[in-house]
Amino acid sequence: MGPSARVLILSAADAVTGPLAEGLDRLGWRTVTARTLDAALTALGDFPIEAAVVDCVSGAETGVAAELRAAVKPHRLPVIALAAAGGRGDFSSFDLVLPAHPHPAQAALRLEQSIRAAVAEEEFGLRRDTFGEKGVHLDSPSDPSRPARILVVGEPAPAFLALSNALQETDAEVVAAFTAYTAFDYLHERPFDAVVLWGGDDQASALAIAGGMRRNTKLYHVPTLLYLRANADLNLSEAYNRGITDVAAPDVPEAESAGRIMALARAYRRQSAVREALEKVRGSGLMDAATGLFTRDLFATHLARLGRAAQAVRRPLSVCVLKVAERPEVAKARQDGFLDKAMPQIGSMIARLVRAEDTAARLSPEVFALALPATGPLQARLVGERIAAVLGCTAFEAGEGEPPFVVEFDVGVAKLEPGQTAADALQAAAEFSQREAG
Repeated sequence: MGPSARVLILSAADAVTGPLAEGLDRLGWRTVTARTLDAALTALGDFPIEAAVVDCVSGAETGVAAELRAAVKPHRLPVIALAAAGGRGDFSSFDLVLPAHPHPAQAALRLEQSIRAAVAEEEFGLRRDTFGEKGVHLDSPSDPSRPARILVVGEPAPAFLALSNALQETDAEVVAAFTAYTAFDYLHERPFDAVVLWGGDDQASALAIAGGMRRNTKLYHVPTLLYLRANADLNLSEAYNRGITDVAAPDVPEAESAGRIMALARAYRRQSAVREALEKVRGSGLMDAATGLFTRDLFATHLARLGRAAQAVRRPLSVCVLKVAERPEVAKARQDGFLDKAMPQIGSMIARLVRAEDTAARLSPEVFALALPATGPLQARLVGERIAAVLGCTAFEAGEGEPPFVVEFDVGVAKLEPGQTAADALQAAAEFSQREAG
């Protein structure tokens, strides 16, 4: 049996959504198309759908977003609208709006971001329940009270100035930077909710800024819109893969482009608020004091809840175990007491390296575990090996006159299978890490 559909497309017009469905399928985002709302609701019951795309160009009502979401509760379903340039209607019920004919690479990136945001929101609800059982209240995510802050980067061309003025009319705080150096100075000094890059005569510079933001963990999720001069020649696949979130041109009304930018900014602010709320959990008195990670008992309680939720919404859940690998230098550091001194720092590094929606725990002094919602086993192994690689590049003090030592990890991964408990998956991952050590 082939892979199940991940994306539902609600559309009555193949001309609008056919190329998108084909493109997403090629990129690994298997789709199913429904021509009516009733067919879409049936598909939601038949497939483990992770996101929905609604074709509002061909007449789908904007109110269907609420009906699609209601059909899969408690699952948080991202719903994305396709809208024609200059199209009228209230799209506030959608998570985001894409142009009528989005490039598949653009759509795939936005799907990934929307799904991870939905998973983060679900994870916050689950953690609130877990901590509530322990008598600890978690505050709900709250958006910043300040106006949306938009950074516009590029030469003061007339079209770009017109877009900046349109953004200011939305009550956004607009900050202008004329060079990449100035832009990154601003980005490191204060938080921004979106970045607009002028791709007039120098698209390479704009793409370089977007690429630099994607290589910075602090700026990775900040949306970037590339504003092109008319009739610009651009490889869209390269642009989206370099980190561009959306593309607009001067032949689109400035007010519409400003609206798209503000929608990106609102979505980012909401995602940031959820991630910040999840980060605050690490300051709870229930966490491991030395590392800020979940303790073994707290992790066991939360992992059971994660397992039940994953099976209820038919999302994958993978567990990754990282165990200190036995090496001669590690054995000596353990004997001399320096490994014990290094483990809190290692745990703190793991806490910073995982995504906010992932749950990291310290199971024993030298064993860590990760619960990774909406993540298959291959992706989970990549996550575990990436973290192990970062840790393996860090040297720790071994005492006066002794060379520093490094700590390597054996990585075990298991996916929660039907009929299993989350504890079963954890045990399978732990056993796999032991086999790796052998």
